Amino acid sequence: MKAIFKKYILNFKNPSGTSRGILKTKETWFLFLEQDGKKGVGECGLFRGLSYDDVPGYEDKCNWVVSNINLGEAELLKRLSYFPSIQFGVEQAFLSLPSNDPFHLFDSTFLEGQQPISINGLVWMGDKEFMHQQIENKLKDGFSCIKMKIGAIDFDTEIALLTSIRERYSKDEIELRVDANGAFSAEEALAKLEVLSKLDLHSIEQPIRQGQWNEMKDLCAKTPLPIALDEELIGVVDVTKKVTLLQTIQPQYIILKPSLVGGFAGSNEWITIAERNNIGWWVTSALESNIGLNAIAQWTATLGNNMPQGLGTGALFTNNVNSPLEVRNGGLFYSKSKNWNTNLIDEICI
Repeated sequence: MKAIFKKYILNFKNPSGTSRGILKTKETWFLFLEQDGKKGVGECGLFRGLSYDDVPGYEDKCNWVVSNINLGEAELLKRLSYFPSIQFGVEQAFLSLPSNDPFHLFDSTFLEGQQPISINGLVWMGDKEFMHQQIENKLKDGFSCIKMKIGAIDFDTEIALLTSIRERYSKDEIELRVDANGAFSAEEALAKLEVLSKLDLHSIEQPIRQGQWNEMKDLCAKTPLPIALDEELIGVVDVTKKVTLLQTIQPQYIILKPSLVGGFAGSNEWITIAERNNIGWWVTSALESNIGLNAIAQWTATLGNNMPQGLGTGALFTNNVNSPLEVRNGGLFYSKSKNWNTNLIDEICI
């Protein structure tokens, strides 16, 4: 078996704002496999400043995978437990390799083009006018669930934006989610959740920064608004610690980003623990290219979760890999009339 890793820089069409700063580019790595005339590809979606494996030896570990590819998938995944994004790329590549179509990973009505995945429309942080225009565009595009990132601009302005949506659409017409990315302090969080709860929101993601288990436990017990853990899951590798975290904090939801929590295997482990503890969940992508997004979408389609998922649309980047993925009326479709741009993949591979 032959293996190579290639780094690729994705360029944002527009700088995208989060509470962690403005993003203009996104690094990613592709793992290409070849055996007996067949090819496989997987994406290692490293997220600088957020991924647990954002460490100086990341590229060395990628090269180690290439040198040791014949250990096989199971052994590689075992030895990559502290490199979740590389685990995810390895999983994809080994799923892709035996398929007649390297982008066909999981069978479902989604892949057959018959059933879309319901997704939320994401509104990025920015000034009031920029965020308002995004909201208008998402509503025009037919989204029935909108997720707005908060915590980077004035809280009162964010409340005004959310209020403007609620004045036009009830919670039965538009589901609203917010993502604070840990922007609130533990001392102010409950008061802010009280204000947000008056807007009939579905949930808030990660209101305070991760690692504050006791504070988050107290917040989840008192909150008037369902809380979803996101960053809190990152870096929790041991299954016993996963159980302890969820049983201690007892959140209303958890959010699974395969690139950040150990791929499909790591995500499935979280789902099993959550369901045993009556905790809801949904899946979110993490700015992968269409290669990683395709893998996440195909896997998500097999899970039977009918909630709107937090899957990207592939439209953020100027140099993404063209794919059959497309968004219509608030749903992610796998179009049977579109093809993958294998030429770009070959260029990356060279």
